[in-house]
Amino acid sequence: MSTAPAPDPGPVLRRARAADLEAVTRLDDVATGMAKPDYWRDIFARYVRRRRAGRHFLVAEAGAEIIGFVVGEVRAWEFGSPPCGWVFAVNVAPGWREAGIGGRLFHEIGDRFRDEGVETVRTMVSRADTLNLAFFRAQGLTSGPYIELECRLEER
Repeated sequence: MSTAPAPDPGPVLRRARAADLEAVTRLDDVATGMAKPDYWRDIFARYVRRRRAGRHFLVAEAGAEIIGFVVGEVRAWEFGSPPCGWVFAVNVAPGWREAGIGGRLFHEIGDRFRDEGVETVRTMVSRADTLNLAFFRAQGLTSGPYIELECRLEER
């Protein structure tokens, strides 16, 4: 009697490693059209090399290729907010965007936030960024109790 092969579990989600820096930087550059190597070196220094509780940097890996990532942290008491998880970067390679990878990454970081005792996840998205706005809405995010305010410093 033969048995059917086990279904492919798909890409693996794991903590980012220092060796992932180049792949993440390249993936972000493709998605945003802006090369930011200094930014990503700093993020890797703080979230990968000097890991601390509450900080999470996860990647999705298919074979030996990094196809997505999510970065966030637990923040507390800013502007009176109780502790919550903040997602400040999420990205999936264009060829993988409709394969559920972003949702898997978002839910994994959410599980890690929940394990640290927080009940809410937040992010900030440009009104013009319809791709990420649609993604976060599909994950269940809605307008929260805070309003972002800004001004250009040269106008003050």
